[in-house]
Amino acid sequence: MLIRKLDEIRNSDKNIVTNQWESARVLLKGDEMGFSFHITTLYAGQEIHMHYKNHLEAVFVISGEGTIEDLGTGETHELAPGTLYALNAHDKHIVRPRTNIITACVFNPPVIGNEVHDETGAYPADPEAAKLAS
Repeated sequence: MLIRKLDEIRNSDKNIVTNQWESARVLLKGDEMGFSFHITTLYAGQEIHMHYKNHLEAVFVISGEGTIEDLGTGETHELAPGTLYALNAHDKHIVRPRTNIITACVFNPPVIGNEVHDETGAYPADPEAAKLAS
């Protein structure tokens, strides 16, 4: 059994901070759960371009408001507490928080822990998983 406390994660190297978001990485690949779990804050006023080419992600909005634009369809959807979006097709998207948005996120495959978005908006592929696939 694993027990984690958010305040302890936020005060550790498992809390990744950029100028657009902060992600407390609560469960990671090394925990061997088959997914990673994050509490992420998206900062108000940002325009965050993402494209998880190597991961699937589900996001549940806990608090805050904004929009998500699906770049494949051009559709924009409101984000508010109680909304879930799932990037089940490696969807290119933009999140525009009007207020700070706090989310609970699940990634499959799990992230290692220190990933940040690359120039395409993706997290890099897990090098170990890539070796196994080849």
